Amino acid sequence: MKTEALRPARIDFDDAGIPCAPEFGDVYHSSAGALAQARHVFLGGNGLPGRWRQRRHFVVLETGFGLGNNFLATWQAWREDAGRCERLTFVSIEKHPLGATDLARVHAAHELPALATQLVAHWPPATPNLHCLSFEGGRVTLLLAFGDAAAVLPELSAEVDAFFLDGFAPAKNPQMWEPRIFKQLGRLAAPAATAATWSAARRVRDGLSEAGFRVEAAAGFGGKRDMTVARHEPRFRPPRPVAWQAAPDGPADAVIVGGGLAGCAAAAALAQRGWHCTVLDRHARPAQEASGNLGGLYHGIVNPHDGAHARFNRAAALHLQRALPLLRQHHTIAGQAEGLLRLAPGASVEAMQALLATQGLPPDYLQALDAHAAAALCGLPLASPAWYYPGGGWLRPADLSMALLKHEQLHWQGGCIANALRETGQGWEVLDHSGCLLARAAVVVLANSVDAARLLAPRHWPLTAVRGQTTVLPAGLPGLRPPRLPVAGAGYVLPAHEGRVLCGATTHSGDFDPQLRPADQAHNLAQLARLSGSLPDTAGQPLEGRVGWRCVSDDRLPVIGPAADESALDQAGLRLDHARFVPRRRGLYLYTGLASRGITWSLLGAELLASWMSGDPCPVESDLRDALDAARFVSRAARRRPAQ
Repeated sequence: MKTEALRPARIDFDDAGIPCAPEFGDVYHSSAGALAQARHVFLGGNGLPGRWRQRRHFVVLETGFGLGNNFLATWQAWREDAGRCERLTFVSIEKHPLGATDLARVHAAHELPALATQLVAHWPPATPNLHCLSFEGGRVTLLLAFGDAAAVLPELSAEVDAFFLDGFAPAKNPQMWEPRIFKQLGRLAAPAATAATWSAARRVRDGLSEAGFRVEAAAGFGGKRDMTVARHEPRFRPPRPVAWQAAPDGPADAVIVGGGLAGCAAAAALAQRGWHCTVLDRHARPAQEASGNLGGLYHGIVNPHDGAHARFNRAAALHLQRALPLLRQHHTIAGQAEGLLRLAPGASVEAMQALLATQGLPPDYLQALDAHAAAALCGLPLASPAWYYPGGGWLRPADLSMALLKHEQLHWQGGCIANALRETGQGWEVLDHSGCLLARAAVVVLANSVDAARLLAPRHWPLTAVRGQTTVLPAGLPGLRPPRLPVAGAGYVLPAHEGRVLCGATTHSGDFDPQLRPADQAHNLAQLARLSGSLPDTAGQPLEGRVGWRCVSDDRLPVIGPAADESALDQAGLRLDHARFVPRRRGLYLYTGLASRGITWSLLGAELLASWMSGDPCPVESDLRDALDAARFVSRAARRRPAQ
């Protein structure tokens, strides 16, 4: 999906105090009241709350978030309904999102102050694409899609139970009511989905009808005689891509092989959806391998093309940034969340600022600073400009892993070396070296880094173990200048914590030496000098450090999703040129390849995996999911085969 710079909404108020949008010459809601309109038109028009009762999960899609009143009214109705669904997902598209300040201003005296305050507190920076906001302990999800509905809707993957069609009037904003919009609604509709809108315009009724909805008129609201309600009754329902099928029906139980960040995050995301998970690991405690470093960075990235790497890193960093405060309320996670600097040697601040302007990236996500301003932030004598990520920082990955495992439906099983998988009629069994059973479940997730290859025996496995060595210095070492914020570039250095400063790291593919090497310590000290101007006096000082191995894919993206059935490559007539068409191994999933971005990627990658397995709305755009799909390597192999 090609992203475009966002243009935030401008808010005015008319003489009656009703919020309006000057660009469209229209008001955000009727003078009779936003919540009253939401309850009559959208909740009532879709038969809510009755239709979600006794459901495990209910999905709403709204075509114009506006001020968020429809979401707040729906959230309140869910809260007050004793028979509510277990989980509610509200997907909403907004081309011109409000800034946090304007959102707070329009909701300053809201009728639902507690809910409005939470919405404002969780409001994301105005960056393109999807933002996953969690409320009610994860039982209510707001999936915000910032961008043009015509571009966003084809990239959504969801089965929607109720549509709230709430753009500005067709005469004033015709793009929101075009046939291609209605066609996408039909594609996303779950069986017996309903739709409602305050509009009774002919083009709206015809568009819904052509998309497979049976359309009726209903009593309008706030002086309008009619509104439109509809029910999806298509003549034909095309099948979903084979890759997008949920886990097999049956018990919601899973075995996660691997207890690092990937495995712990996957288990937590599944448990939040009601799954019972057993996490197996060779070590007695979580996060003892690549996730065992004393600290690591988290932040987004920016590049001129805003391709898959930039989009996923941005979405993942913002997702982690939203999740950390709640995790830290209940768990001790060492680290710092006051921002991060990434040096940009050779770049000009003017060019960096131009890139920000072109992509429309807001300052609460990313800023371009000259060397003087960057140095003032971190307290080091920097020689180059830097990107400043206000929401970035560092944390101890083992602490995050432990926090993620604190769920009543998770079971830790350490000291277990998974040596083989065996498929059964009911799912999978995980066996040890002696062939004895370690665990069984309907679903297995391999989150054990490159070791997953030993269990899968894949023909196409472009993942590599990359050795990295970090260096730990006493904070009071003469000549050492610890930064106030983490600083990255060619290497990184973290602020002092518990009397120590962490810096690094080396990168060596195919190197399995577990010993600390003096040459690698010297390399890290040289990087430290370039980053911070520090020349610590290490003479006679035994240096501490750690060796670990990152799992890195050849395209530098994580590997997520149902495992490919590679035997398809030997079958004639199958379309395999795209990951969506590659057959999968039933009940077997992968979550690996987190490379040096494990902290940043872990939570959003786990949400993607868990939504895939549960059949929930996908938290990233479909083409981005394709870029992360574990079957992408098989489809590449298929495309490279000689033509028959």
